[in-house]
Amino acid sequence: MKRLIAPSILAADFNNLGNAIQIINESEADFVHCDVMDGLFVPNISFGIPVVKQVSKIAKKPLDVHLMIVNPDKYIVPFKEAGASVITVHYETCDHLHRTIGHIKEQGIKASVCLNPHTPVSVLEDIIIELDMVLLMSVNPGFGGQKFIENTYKKVVDLRAMIDNKNPDCLIEVDGGVNYETGKSLFDKGANVLVAGSFVFGSNNPKETIAKLKSV
Repeated sequence: MKRLIAPSILAADFNNLGNAIQIINESEADFVHCDVMDGLFVPNISFGIPVVKQVSKIAKKPLDVHLMIVNPDKYIVPFKEAGASVITVHYETCDHLHRTIGHIKEQGIKASVCLNPHTPVSVLEDIIIELDMVLLMSVNPGFGGQKFIENTYKKVVDLRAMIDNKNPDCLIEVDGGVNYETGKSLFDKGANVLVAGSFVFGSNNPKETIAKLKSV
């Protein structure tokens, strides 16, 4: 099973963002994870289209863009044009999820849905066949460095069973509280992609941390 790492630049030093991207380029990471927050759906504001566009100019890994925003449909085309390879929307913000996923795929990029900690994976039963990836939040979205929510393990197991049955090519991504211990358990239970921000960029050697996390 694939074991992939997506460092989140939300935890990088924005005074040296180019250097952080270069670290990811030179590492064993598989994606650059971009957390876009609007201050409405989540209680924080991060960055938007202009920053993603600049990141895409120097990133050598695909951009995994996580839209923690209301009305994401308005911004799918702009973020695709800014360089996104994967766009993740939240189940909780999409009134017509099937239409939104279709809109993302029409742009020729991969489509992903994120579930907040309180949202059961069962809500994806009727859409899972259409998805390239599902992102499970293992903390409440909006801020980095939070404590891992233990119930995430059960959600990974349940989601893995659903995916293996209906869409084996779909990836499971987990974001929040990822470290060597939680990372190993998540991979063991069926996750494919780990998002790590503070754990990577707060370490003394981010490239080494990425390599170790990938091989736990």
